[in-house]
Amino acid sequence: MKEFMMIFIGADYTDLGLSPEELQTRMGKWFGWNDKMEKAGVLRGGNALTPQIRRVVGADRTVTDLTSAEVKEIVGGYYLVEAKDFEEVQKIAEDYPDYDLGGTVEIREIMVFDK
Repeated sequence: MKEFMMIFIGADYTDLGLSPEELQTRMGKWFGWNDKMEKAGVLRGGNALTPQIRRVVGADRTVTDLTSAEVKEIVGGYYLVEAKDFEEVQKIAEDYPDYDLGGTVEIREIMVFDK
């Protein structure tokens, strides 16, 4: 088995103008998906990320603070999962709660280095 990261890219919920009830429903979908992966034994970790962004760029290390309003899409969070291949992770990602909001799941395999 290998480890993969599912990176969640999309708009910030606040920028979408979701009502408190819609937010509650959406969070219920996230918790349900999380529980499903835990019960299947594939979830290894993950977190949501705040919409505040600090970028440090280049040799001069230019610092820019951004908010979700200034970027079209943000990385909203990630999960680490264990699976045999990309296809298996893609199947896990079928239940991603934000596809209906135009969200994206980027799947990346964790690189393992010999020590």
